[in-house]
Amino acid sequence: MTTVRAIRIEEYGGPEVMRLADVPVGEPGPGEVRIRHHACGVNYIDVYQRTGLYKNPLPLIPGGEGAGVIEAVGEGVSHLRPGDRAAYASQTPGAYSEARVVLAKWVVKLPDDIDFQTGAAMMLKGLTVQYLLKKTLPQGGLQPGDHVLFHAAAGGVGLIACQWAKARGLQLIGTAGGAQKCKLALDHGAAHAIDYRSEDFVARVKEITGGQGVKVVYDSIGKDTFERSLDCLRPFGLMVSFGNASGPVPPVSIGTLGPRGSLYLTRPTLFTHLATRESTQAMADELFAVVRSDAVKIVIGHRYPLADAAQAHRDLEARQTTGSSVLVP
Repeated sequence: MTTVRAIRIEEYGGPEVMRLADVPVGEPGPGEVRIRHHACGVNYIDVYQRTGLYKNPLPLIPGGEGAGVIEAVGEGVSHLRPGDRAAYASQTPGAYSEARVVLAKWVVKLPDDIDFQTGAAMMLKGLTVQYLLKKTLPQGGLQPGDHVLFHAAAGGVGLIACQWAKARGLQLIGTAGGAQKCKLALDHGAAHAIDYRSEDFVARVKEITGGQGVKVVYDSIGKDTFERSLDCLRPFGLMVSFGNASGPVPPVSIGTLGPRGSLYLTRPTLFTHLATRESTQAMADELFAVVRSDAVKIVIGHRYPLADAAQAHRDLEARQTTGSSVLVP
């Protein structure tokens, strides 16, 4: 059995519970592969794993996104072979490591013209934007010129969304904390940027849309933005709550949706969309195509050695990061 370095937590808590350790990595079983990481993505869901908001058995290796080289494949795996460059977004944690075993249905070949750090920074975030902008749609869909509101527009998911929305002809209104982050969102395709620290985002959305509101709100912030985001929607608008960066959304009375304009509400997750190898491959193909066309550029704002994962989490939770962050084993 191979031993590798990994970030392991033995109890839920703050960044300090993450420690570098030597851990065993075995052979892949049926439907699995072993991948040697060249880079690992850092995402807010990793914080939820560390704190216990999303429960997993302990001890735990966090992380669900990485890129590297396939070392071994298990029985029944035909789309990958040892030596292939590959990348993945995984529902099961374990990416903060030099190597891991993971279900092959989440792993795809990485095109030769996309480097490992970009691959690790783009899979979970890019596939999230794909299912949001292409599959999680308001009544009647989205057409060029439509306004959408996207919170945390200067983050890893947000900057991909700004660019992809522009490529689709959408008028993305992004929120971010501070003038520098707002400029970053605008530079990457947002039609408008609202500094939530100094501006009332509901009033600004109404002003931008001529009082109509937006067709859809994409919200990964959660508790701090949920209630007021509903007030940004036009009648029959869709509220998409897909994250909890500020904490979980409190219980919602569905009776409030009617008076606000017969609104729709959904809480989607990426891995419903990645249920099969075929669906994962189709979504990844679309993501790779938009990145290789240069319509979407993956912004890696921060790189950390694997051993500095705790600092990566501190920076992420303090909202000190822009774009994507990666760990390098």
